[in-house]
Amino acid sequence: MDDHRLEIMIGKLLRTGVLAAAAVVLAGAGVYLFQHHAERLTFHTFVTEPSELRTFSGILRAASQFQGEGLIQFGLLLLIATPVARVGFSVVGFYLERDRLYTVVSLIVLVILAYSLMHAS
Repeated sequence: MDDHRLEIMIGKLLRTGVLAAAAVVLAGAGVYLFQHHAERLTFHTFVTEPSELRTFSGILRAASQFQGEGLIQFGLLLLIATPVARVGFSVVGFYLERDRLYTVVSLIVLVILAYSLMHAS
């Protein structure tokens, strides 16, 4: 694997991830508007997302049931996962190129990203 081929593959990965995330969020917005089009809006109090949409399993469950909020949250998770997948793909690409320095640096970045995503509150 050479640098040019790796760059093209990473570019396709990023483009696909962002387009997939945008499509899921757009579909979720359409479903949400279809399901809640008749509700009256009140702006006197701020209402956050339901508590079940604050966990990964809750988001997957809601998205699999085609709930608008769940699909939107899932699309946002895809958007967050796209650069993380890019770093993971870079680790593999640099390893295949036998570039030890960039493999180690990319692994460190991947560990930091995984740690921050797992321990975010």
